[in-house]
Amino acid sequence: MILANLLPHAWFTGQSTWLLLLITVIAIAAVIKGADLLVEGAAGLAARLGMPKIVIGATIVSLGTTSPEMAVSVLAAWSGNAGLALGNGVGSIIADTGLIFGVGCLLIALPADRFILNRQGWVQFGSGVLLAGICYVLYAIHGNQATLGRGIGVLFVALLVWYLFMSIRWARQHNHRQASEPEIGRHGEEVNVEEVARKNIVYLLVTGFVGLAVVVFAGDALVQSVSIAATNVGVSQVVIASTFVALGTSLPELVVGITAIRKGHAALLVGNVIGADILNVLFVIGLSALAAPLPIIDPAARFPAIFLILPLPTMLIMLVLFRLFIFKACRDGQFSRWMGVPLVGLYVLFVILNAVLA
Repeated sequence: MILANLLPHAWFTGQSTWLLLLITVIAIAAVIKGADLLVEGAAGLAARLGMPKIVIGATIVSLGTTSPEMAVSVLAAWSGNAGLALGNGVGSIIADTGLIFGVGCLLIALPADRFILNRQGWVQFGSGVLLAGICYVLYAIHGNQATLGRGIGVLFVALLVWYLFMSIRWARQHNHRQASEPEIGRHGEEVNVEEVARKNIVYLLVTGFVGLAVVVFAGDALVQSVSIAATNVGVSQVVIASTFVALGTSLPELVVGITAIRKGHAALLVGNVIGADILNVLFVIGLSALAAPLPIIDPAARFPAIFLILPLPTMLIMLVLFRLFIFKACRDGQFSRWMGVPLVGLYVLFVILNAVLA
């Protein structure tokens, strides 16, 4: 299996398992610190610019945290491993919605912003359904030769531009709370973003970009070190691809989400997951399809149509569940903690089935 990585693959190959484990520990610490800086910068910018943090999470933060998926997928498409791009994009939606949002729900009752959820939330659902519909229609027409061509890539990128434009427009229409209003942290303490907002906007921008860079590159180092270490101890590449790589490219969303909860900015997690799901379709798969046609069927696999049988249906079930939870959360004002149980459970079941069938 050939992966397109942000850091040179040669840096990790041939290293001892113990050294790779050391790199893994350092990378985890770096990702956590980078996420801390990214959340601080994003929350401060939200307050300084007068935008809801959920909107910042659904646009700026999501563009940053989906960059590992984008980099891996686009470079994979360019290098002739186009099948990896489509699976990585859909697998990341499953990880973002099932694991990250699910774990977030288990940790705290996440806030529900009806205005945003009824706009970005529908774009999230519509993007996933559009992708699945296109894949199934193309397979019905072309069979094993079905691919997402550059025309689909142009469509998705055009929708991406529309989404970013509408997100800014919706943010201006949104009647949100003042930046000085405190939020409630996970332990019930008040977290006032006004203190963060007093910091210079250049400082906040630099802090956010430094945090983003650390998260992205440390996350890539973590994926590569864990993957090669697992290979050294006899774990198959198929299992690595269905677990470590899929989880690794979603690691920034996971760490940023948990860090956002810890720092009292839970709305960032909600916005980041919604935005990441949208961008995994329009940004990651869209740019990858522009780079090279993406095959829907893998003729080398034991089950060539596995993408249509397991990942796509799982993604759709996840998005339907999330949409139903949004309906209830908009009535209650927050997502209930029990909602994390079916989402995390479905993610675990997907990983197990993916490993077995692969």
